[in-house]
Amino acid sequence: MPDQPTERETLNDRVVRAFVDTFARRDAELLGPYCTDDITFENYGEAPVHGRRALVDLWAGVFTAFAEVRFETLSQAVSGDLVIAEQVHGLALPGGALAPIKNMAVYEIRDGRIAAWRDYTNPNHARALLNAATSSTPQERN
Repeated sequence: MPDQPTERETLNDRVVRAFVDTFARRDAELLGPYCTDDITFENYGEAPVHGRRALVDLWAGVFTAFAEVRFETLSQAVSGDLVIAEQVHGLALPGGALAPIKNMAVYEIRDGRIAAWRDYTNPNHARALLNAATSSTPQERN
């Protein structure tokens, strides 16, 4: 019989799922309340981002640059204050189709908020998907 999650694990699972769902609203300010003041965000291959304000500013730029941002969690596992999520980050540049970019995300939760967030995506594959989605014609995308 599988172990039942603790109350803390259930809450941590909900925090991350709600955080990921918030991306569909494309309002970076709504991401802030899910994060600690001293959050660290690391996107594989890029410099870490430190602090809630810096994270919100980064995502405000992403929401401006991309015509569509849609995150989907395929599976998620929680162990204490650690949440690991298999995700698809759907990103579309203006005039382009949605590029389904596979991602593994690791979240560390502290006092009900995300204190650390690490995204692991193959940046070359992500770039290739975005380029292909942008260079195809509307007929090719249908």
